[in-house]
Amino acid sequence: MLTNKYYKIEEKKIPSQNGKIGILIIKPTKNAKSKEETPGILWMHGGGYVAGMTKMIYFSRAINLVKKYGAVVITPEYRLAPKYPYPAALEDCYTTLKYIKDNAEELGINDSQIMVGGESAGGGLTAALCMYARDRGEVNIAFQMPLYPMLDCEDTESSKNNKSPVWDTKRNHIAWKAYLGNLHGKEVPAYASPSRQKDYSNLPPAYTFVGDIEPFCCETLTYIENLKKAGIEAKVDVYHDCYHAFDMLAPYKKESKEAIKKFEEEYLYATKNYFAKQK
Repeated sequence: MLTNKYYKIEEKKIPSQNGKIGILIIKPTKNAKSKEETPGILWMHGGGYVAGMTKMIYFSRAINLVKKYGAVVITPEYRLAPKYPYPAALEDCYTTLKYIKDNAEELGINDSQIMVGGESAGGGLTAALCMYARDRGEVNIAFQMPLYPMLDCEDTESSKNNKSPVWDTKRNHIAWKAYLGNLHGKEVPAYASPSRQKDYSNLPPAYTFVGDIEPFCCETLTYIENLKKAGIEAKVDVYHDCYHAFDMLAPYKKESKEAIKKFEEEYLYATKNYFAKQK
């Protein structure tokens, strides 16, 4: 176990139907709170469903939720395409979600405040996981944070002919083809591409942000709008002339500082207002 003045990190393997999943458990040391005041956050890394690792957590928005606000964050080493196409990543994330619920006491969290979040593909998995958990009825999620999420396997106005930095149309097409595997070009389920969802009822409240020049701008706005139409509290902030993952890649940029501040404010609001009791 690694420990510093802000948090301690435990690497662990949890059982799944496909073997074992590696997870990182990050608990606060400096700002630890009582169990009742401690949300448990499942955070999923980005990487277009084809790349990435749990250690990306150290550059994510989630690490500050541990350091500054005393949350417990769990992040899984979910399987990646093309070797493991859909539904492998979703299965691993759902297994981790169930682990969090079943081990809330050991983790030191309030099981009425299990939250989920992630960037990019991790944001897509956030949305998919909320839909999957709602439909399975085994775990109730209090709040979702799908940051600039990868949701739509088909081109939108912002993802077609996009040549912005970091992530563009070409990369997007390659990643979706790898993730969907044999489903590519066929009818795709909402658990794979959440923009295919028709029923947004009874999903958790949501907050996200996105840059207006990046491919996922339109699908992010559409996702939030569909949640609001279904009566779900949902908010999005759009940052002008910002590319994909700008907050992680240029954290000292004015817009990044604004996005980080607003994200943390919305998280704190959620801790005081959003609860989902387990059955």
